Amino acid sequence: MKSVALHNLGCKVNSYEIEVMQQKLQESGYNIVPFDSMADIYIVNTCTVTNIADRKSRQMLHRAKQLNPKAVVVAVGCYVQTGREALEKDESIDLCVGNNRKKDIVDILEEYFREHPDGESDVSKTLCGTTVLDINHTDEYEEMQLRQTAEHTRAYIKIQDGCNQFCTYCAIPYARGRVRSRRAEDVMAEVRGMVAAGFKEIVLTGIHISSYGLDFENRNYTGTSRLIELTEQLHEIEGLERIRLGSLEPRIITEDTAKRLSALPKLCPHFHLSLQSGCDATLRRMNRHYTTKEYAESVALLRSVFEHPAITTDVIVGFPGETEEEFDRTKAFLDEIGFFEMHIFKYSKRAGTRAAVMPDQVSNLLKTKRSEELFALEQKHSVEFRAYYVGREVEVLLEEEKEVDGTRYMLGHTRDYVKVALPAGERAGELQSNRVVRCIAQGFLTDEILLGELCS
Repeated sequence: MKSVALHNLGCKVNSYEIEVMQQKLQESGYNIVPFDSMADIYIVNTCTVTNIADRKSRQMLHRAKQLNPKAVVVAVGCYVQTGREALEKDESIDLCVGNNRKKDIVDILEEYFREHPDGESDVSKTLCGTTVLDINHTDEYEEMQLRQTAEHTRAYIKIQDGCNQFCTYCAIPYARGRVRSRRAEDVMAEVRGMVAAGFKEIVLTGIHISSYGLDFENRNYTGTSRLIELTEQLHEIEGLERIRLGSLEPRIITEDTAKRLSALPKLCPHFHLSLQSGCDATLRRMNRHYTTKEYAESVALLRSVFEHPAITTDVIVGFPGETEEEFDRTKAFLDEIGFFEMHIFKYSKRAGTRAAVMPDQVSNLLKTKRSEELFALEQKHSVEFRAYYVGREVEVLLEEEKEVDGTRYMLGHTRDYVKVALPAGERAGELQSNRVVRCIAQGFLTDEILLGELCS
């Protein structure tokens, strides 16, 4: 059987999907090999969230062809959906597979080899258009199920696909289509399987999980969703110890949902609330559907029902029209909220989006200056958040062994995703991967890691 090398770019949804593809290939007898080795087939799961992501996707596809010019190089996923025309002209690429066809990767490869018995590339790279769907006109959720994952302690579970928000800077609705949700019974079945395989923590992921269930009722998003109901159902699964939610729309955090979530002991108090800007004028140009006041109220609700919850976010700097005054407002708002972590991105033009043709584009030099200011702010608040736990007892899910400054430690994460290291000393026998332990945070091992001591 042929050998296959896979490489993933992009988000946790992409990571989940490439693991499903690898699982299907293995079950069909394909030999999985590292991407840097010689292979008969190279599969690159692409990303298109930024121009840099596009470039990295092209680079990995070209690298694959350089590794083995006779190999079949397969471009899969988001960049295929948005850059199909360019990819079809790229001589390094033999086959293109879009979103909503990843589950069929084995059948697609078999059809490709039937059409190319002698390795000749005289047939369309999309097999006459069958391997790239019109993603904007499908309401079918691409059902996948993962039985095992490369992670040893934490399983990412995809629950929905697509997005209806159409932020002016974002190409994802064009790459992923509209909201399509996975049936709750299928999610439950996959989670039960993961728990049976030994996983203690699951992370619910998707393109816009706050819209989970929107398509079940065929209505516009109003800030309520079936996500909370699904989380409550998952909470009842015996053996599951932690539930972590992926990125959330701020509007989903109402007084009711905050109280319902706080009533779930297995739910990790770690909330990634997408922000993008701390200036209302900028948010309006972005077509974000909330104000900074509403965002701050959502954070306040979470902090009123959870003790010291971890609040993280995304921020875009240098959005078109962002003046110095607007940036200062954003920086002040970020400082006021005091995030545990911030993912900071320089605005990147995406062809076909409204923002790409907006006036007053910000220079790269200014984007860099502003992002550096926010990185410094993020570091300050991140240290402050971690310092809260010094001298306190915390619960840690152990994950991996690592050496720091010549000493071996077992590393893991608290429920709010703070990294903790425990010395692999006299009680090393108690420090096993995928085990939940309690310890006292003694101080900082590094700026990003707390040093813990097992409770007696």
